[in-house]
Amino acid sequence: MKDEYDFSNGERGKFYRPNATYRIPLYLDSDVMEFLTTRAREQGIDTQDLANQMLKKDIEIVQAAERSTK
Repeated sequence: MKDEYDFSNGERGKFYRPNATYRIPLYLDSDVMEFLTTRAREQGIDTQDLANQMLKKDIEIVQAAERSTK
């Protein structure tokens, strides 16, 4: 590593995107991933799509339970 770096020709904000959407990696246990992969293959869909479907259903269940306790 150099002692000093020259940023005099640098451009501030060159890669800044105010409306950018970021996808955060999600790391699953191997048994969960195996289950999802098998189910997705059986249904002929992408593993990511299956995981999103399942999580959205869980969110609906949680929200319904929260509404019913209020």
